[in-house]
Amino acid sequence: MTDRVLVLNCGSSSVKYRLFDGDEVRDKGLVERVGEPGGGPADHAAAVREILGRLDLAGLRAVGHRVVHGGRKFSEPVLIDDAVFAAIEELVPLAPLHNPANLAGIVAAREALPDVPQVAVFDTAFHHTLPEAAAVYAIDREVARRHDIRRYGFHGTSHAYVSRRTAELLDRPAAELNVVTLHLGNGASACAVSGGRSVATSMGMSPLEGLVMGTRSGDLDPTVIFHLRREAGMGVDEIDDLLNHRSGLLGLTGVNDMREVLERRAAGDAAAALAFDVYCRRIKEYVGAYHALLGRVDAVTFTAGVGEHAAPVRAASLAGLDRLGITVDEERNAGSGDRLISPEGAEVAVCVVGTDEEREIARETRAVLDSAT
Repeated sequence: MTDRVLVLNCGSSSVKYRLFDGDEVRDKGLVERVGEPGGGPADHAAAVREILGRLDLAGLRAVGHRVVHGGRKFSEPVLIDDAVFAAIEELVPLAPLHNPANLAGIVAAREALPDVPQVAVFDTAFHHTLPEAAAVYAIDREVARRHDIRRYGFHGTSHAYVSRRTAELLDRPAAELNVVTLHLGNGASACAVSGGRSVATSMGMSPLEGLVMGTRSGDLDPTVIFHLRREAGMGVDEIDDLLNHRSGLLGLTGVNDMREVLERRAAGDAAAALAFDVYCRRIKEYVGAYHALLGRVDAVTFTAGVGEHAAPVRAASLAGLDRLGITVDEERNAGSGDRLISPEGAEVAVCVVGTDEEREIARETRAVLDSAT
């Protein structure tokens, strides 16, 4: 008997998929340029149909879908029925670039596989354990309630997987650990995890808040928005585009790839050097803040493209935190794979862990099915 789970991760212009049979990956791939001119699939539904047509789905137990925004309604993965679909649709205003793509993938999979259970796994669900003091913004509470304004947090499947993998790496129960996880990719976020539960995270109502990212600004004074509207005459959509798609590393250097930023920095490029400093300083600020919130940190773990592969970023982001027990060993930092990069006997373990969001989605999908039987 197979235990096959197909995971579909529909991004704004791509569909990533992975077919698991138990813990083994049977097939995987990425369909890119969805909806773009030049030969890509016309839309996400077409992309999903193309993927389903090429896979051996015999014995498929379920399809697990990544859904970016679950709002306040979804605090855990759920079986998808018409009511759940409608509720996800209602959340589109909170994630207009992502939830529509997620929904299109769900529609295509339900139509092609009507007898196979479909499960929604939400990026935001892991952060439902945030205390109210962490989730609430200090604005008029009725306005906030009426318009669902609060901190939701994102990258939840990654932070959940990485914090649990960190516990395995340290051979300690996750329930005993306080971990700061740093998901550093084109999108980037920090999370304080206590006993396996998210208690603070850098992304907020949207993925724009927090760390400096590839194209997103992260934290900034809201007055910047008013100033651009009043003084520069920029419209709301133009400002939205600026902060989400033309800021971060791209805004500071003209490129959004940290590898190129590091190359330019090494060649003496002043803009790249400044962007690197801004990027790492912001990470350090969050690590320090989360250390204060947690009271005790057992591990700091880097993950995702930049976090896993950019040794200079890891070293600079934690430099000067020796008094907190956080140090990086230069030789270990230069290695590869899941590992400790802190010195032997360090008070705080500094780790590098490869994230695996698709595996986490498959795990959570199976948990939903198991609880329903």
